[in-house]
Amino acid sequence: MAEVKLPIHEDDLIDIETGEAHVEEIPEEDNKPDIPSELNILPLRDSVIYPMLIAPLSVAREASVQLIDESIVGNNRVIGVVAQRKPQVETPGFEDVYEYGCAVIIRTLVKMPDAVRLIVQGVSRFKILEHIQEEPYLRAKIQVIDEPQPEPEKAEEIEALRRSVAALFEQAIRLSPQLPDELRTLTQAVQETNVMCDLVAAHMTLDVADKQRVLETVDLQDRLRLLLDLLSKEVRVLELTSKVQSEVNTELSKTQREYYLREQLKAIQRELGESDDRAEELDELREKIDQAGMTTEALREVNREYDRLRRMSPGAPEYTVARTYIDWMLSLPWNVATEDNVSLGSVKEILDADHYGLEKIKERIIEFLAVRKVKKDGKIRQPILCFSGPPGVGKTSLGRSISHAMNRKFVRVSLGGMRDEAEIRGHRRTYIGALPGQIIQGLRRAESNNPVFMLDEIDKLGNDFRGDPSSALLEVLDPEQNSTFRDHYIDTPFDLSRVFFITTANRLDTIPPPLQDRMEVIELGGYTEEEKLEIAKRHLLPKQIEEHGLRPSQIAFKDESIRILIRFYTREAGVRNLEREIASVVRKGTRLFAEGRDSKLTVNKRFIESTLGAPRFLHDEVTERDLTPGTAIGLAWTPVGGDVLFIESAIMPGTKGLIVTGQVGDVMKESVTAALSYIRSNAAALKIKPDFYEKAEVHVHVPAGAVPKDGPSAGVTMLTAMVSLLTGRKVRPRLAMTGEITLSGQVLPVGGIKEKILAAHRAGVQTLILPEENEKDYLEEVPIEIRNQLKAHFVKEAGQVLRLALEPLQKPEPNGSKRR
Repeated sequence: MAEVKLPIHEDDLIDIETGEAHVEEIPEEDNKPDIPSELNILPLRDSVIYPMLIAPLSVAREASVQLIDESIVGNNRVIGVVAQRKPQVETPGFEDVYEYGCAVIIRTLVKMPDAVRLIVQGVSRFKILEHIQEEPYLRAKIQVIDEPQPEPEKAEEIEALRRSVAALFEQAIRLSPQLPDELRTLTQAVQETNVMCDLVAAHMTLDVADKQRVLETVDLQDRLRLLLDLLSKEVRVLELTSKVQSEVNTELSKTQREYYLREQLKAIQRELGESDDRAEELDELREKIDQAGMTTEALREVNREYDRLRRMSPGAPEYTVARTYIDWMLSLPWNVATEDNVSLGSVKEILDADHYGLEKIKERIIEFLAVRKVKKDGKIRQPILCFSGPPGVGKTSLGRSISHAMNRKFVRVSLGGMRDEAEIRGHRRTYIGALPGQIIQGLRRAESNNPVFMLDEIDKLGNDFRGDPSSALLEVLDPEQNSTFRDHYIDTPFDLSRVFFITTANRLDTIPPPLQDRMEVIELGGYTEEEKLEIAKRHLLPKQIEEHGLRPSQIAFKDESIRILIRFYTREAGVRNLEREIASVVRKGTRLFAEGRDSKLTVNKRFIESTLGAPRFLHDEVTERDLTPGTAIGLAWTPVGGDVLFIESAIMPGTKGLIVTGQVGDVMKESVTAALSYIRSNAAALKIKPDFYEKAEVHVHVPAGAVPKDGPSAGVTMLTAMVSLLTGRKVRPRLAMTGEITLSGQVLPVGGIKEKILAAHRAGVQTLILPEENEKDYLEEVPIEIRNQLKAHFVKEAGQVLRLALEPLQKPEPNGSKRR
């Protein structure tokens, strides 16, 4: 009952030597003794005692033992017992016990070394009226509550309630294994309805609060109704418990029966000498299936194939197909996942160590992990990132770095040239060589259901009679659908919502719009010279020195040497060619050390020229061209980065009209036509003869004719080149421009600003003309060190372009003298 240690006194009724307990029989006086108005109150844990109930008690708390001792010594065998509101309270006061209790008489007392055992009999209900003392034990003034006599007119209703209580009590005894069958005669043996009601409440497994409610309900009719309600709830719970237990026993019986039959089958096979390894193999397969942690639908599909496999002969053609399918299902990571590294500082350090720059992408990854760190429960939406940019800027290596920083597995699948839809969704199991698609295969290789999954070169997907892989990717890359991705081979849903998908592309215009809409596009522009220098020092040089077997102490690159490689030997947006040139230089140094060199090698300009030959790019592209009237410089975006375009125009007698050459696309042809129409409609304002086009042909040529060119950004350049030709005014030196033009002369914004600006800077351009609406892109995307070296003009209409781009018309010198 209680766990308080009992002190041993000299007068304790126990023999220390023999260890025998002393039982003191207290003589009975009368069945219902007089109950004094003041009682010692004994708090009880987890129990309620009713009148006429004989119950054992165990008392171990010091205060309670003292209460019993003084009650017996004073020959006052009547005490009050009251249930505690919270059984965990060790030293309860009046606020910790209920107001109603039961007066009991102590019939038997046994003192044990650890507690005092009592047998008490309930006498009457009482209510605490006044608190007399709390120390050393509770004592209170009480009011005895006599049992009221039922009214004669309610006798029939009380009898009906009694019978209902008796019936429910018998049903509870039948359903509950804790209640002995001997209690069934309790309701017939006790004639008094109130006593029967109290005894039923005492024997049922009710909460202390419910038992206390029965004790506090004095009116017999109300007490029966309350007990009927409590019994009804208990019987319903017992019925459900019995039903669940029956179902469990039935399932266990079925499983045990199957186990016994299998064991008997094995024994029969051993006796007949027919035992083989196939049975053991199938049993191991059964254990693996049970431990795989599959979803319900997947387990149902695997069990169906397993049952077919058991009935099938190993020589059957479909045996291998079924076995391979089960092996694939077992090898998938249904419930295997890696724990994310949500330490934002650690992730940032790893990303900064692996890649220089690329701040926008790093911020996006840290934001995603911040969401994972804050949101502890519920579904977290995985982003679908698309890294778009020219080759060599580190798109694929960035995916590896992200997986390393997040502590996830990394899977890479190249989509370049993929034409078969089955490469994504898998083949149906209709032939022996069927396999799952690359998505499921990648997850099997990763052995995790939440890897970083990189789909490389998504812009180079193809399609033919075998299907459209880009359409199959719509389900994979849609966060709302990929939680139930169904591969044709496994033919059961697999949850891809925890996979972190990253795609890469050199250009976005070849990606179907529905597929592009599902991805968050992050553009990676080219690198500036300073960024290439830092990347070479931090990553490329250490990597190449290690790959060629050298130590950092054996070879050293000066910053000026790296700048020479960047400026005079490579001209690209990324750093792939730069790494090749560094590898060539390091390889030459490795040869010197292999031939016996001992001293440290310092790479300078002369060593570079001896290794790579003369510089490939002595001058920038702009100074290499002689800009005559009719020539203008434009900026273009290409899949490998930005580029500069030299647009030339010429006029000659003829009637063919406009001639456009240089393998340009339809969009650029339209730009030329629009520019010519603008010139003809504004000839007077431009000081051009209105009839210049009647007996003349205008030829516009874009050099490098073997390279296809197209895009909506050459309109202002075409206009400037033709106006320069027709007015004889040269374009200002080291000036380039980009933007599209309308027939009314408005300049429209274009894309790829960062790539175009970096290409112009590499080519030696110093002045830029850009659409006014691209000013925000110029300020956000172009590094500050590049903007400081350039002068940019932002225009809205064609007149501004011509005023800024063309030099003033030179007046002829007097007396016909020529300028030297």
